[in-house]
Amino acid sequence: MDFLCGIRGRDFVMVCSDTSAVQSIVTMKQDEDKLVPVDSHRLFAISGEAGDRVNFSEYIIANVRLYALRNGSQLSTKAVANFTRSELATALRKSPYQTNLLMAGYDEGSGPALYWCDYLATLHHMNICGTGYGSYFVLSMWDKLWHPDLSQDEALELMRKAVAEVRARLVVAPPKYLVKVVDKDGIRTVAEL
Repeated sequence: MDFLCGIRGRDFVMVCSDTSAVQSIVTMKQDEDKLVPVDSHRLFAISGEAGDRVNFSEYIIANVRLYALRNGSQLSTKAVANFTRSELATALRKSPYQTNLLMAGYDEGSGPALYWCDYLATLHHMNICGTGYGSYFVLSMWDKLWHPDLSQDEALELMRKAVAEVRARLVVAPPKYLVKVVDKDGIRTVAEL
C-alpha cells in the first residue's frame, strides 16, 4: 500500500511518500515519516514491511556514518546507492529485506541524483520514479511533463497533481502525503498534502 515518488530537477531532488503505517487491512497510524535522512544531503524514501524498513535504513545509515568517521569524508550519493544495492543483494541470498526505496541526494560536484532500488537489488539512476500502486497512475503523466530544467515550484505542482491522481483513482489511497526536497542547502520539508 506504500506510495513513493521522486523527481530530479535542475538543482534539486523532490520526493513524496504517504504517511500511513499499515499492516494487512489495519491502519496503525497516519503520521509515519518514510523519508529518512541518511546524512545532511541524502535521504531514503523507503517502503515495505515496517520492521524491514526501519532495520535496513538504520543499518545503511550507521554504515554511511561509520565510513565518514573513519575516512573523514562523506560518501557520494552514487556510492551510497551502490552500497545500498550491494547490501540488498547480499541479504537476498540469506534473509531478504522486503523493502523498496528511492535514494535522493545532492553532491557539490555532480549535482542532484535520484536512484530507484527494489527488494531484488535492482538499481537505476532516474529522472522520475515511483513505487507502489499509486506510481502506476503517476509515472506516465510525469513522463510527459518532466523536463531537465524543472524548477522547484513546477516539481511541487507535479507532486500535487500526482497525489490528486492517486486520491482520485486508487481505491485504497492513503489520506496524507509528505514532500521533501534535497538541494545544495540540505534536506527540508516543503509540503504536507
